[in-house]
Amino acid sequence: MHLSQSQYIRELLQHTNMLASKPYPTPMVSNTRLQQNSSEIFSDPTLYRSVVGTLQYLLVTRPELSYFVNKVAQFMHSSQLHHWQSVKRILRYLAGTIDHGLLLHQQSSSFIKAFSDAD
Repeated sequence: MHLSQSQYIRELLQHTNMLASKPYPTPMVSNTRLQQNSSEIFSDPTLYRSVVGTLQYLLVTRPELSYFVNKVAQFMHSSQLHHWQSVKRILRYLAGTIDHGLLLHQQSSSFIKAFSDAD
């Protein structure tokens, strides 16, 4: 079974006008330091929050992005231009890995356990 959210990613890329963007091989440069008050304020904070929230939902099938999405989510209250550039890099990575997801192999004793805290 292959779990992927390829259509969800395509819609996100289309919403952000990045469907035809150049794909990047990694979601973030290793020496990237995201800080508060180090560049100008991003002009559309609603777009930033919307895209980062969408990326958080995407983590269900793309756990390799957890660290990077967590980093950009720390600045949702006051996003700046360099934060948005980091989000765009994640989106470019997704443009090149649209069909990636979780591959579950059938085994004789395999089962899926899940926990959810509704609070």
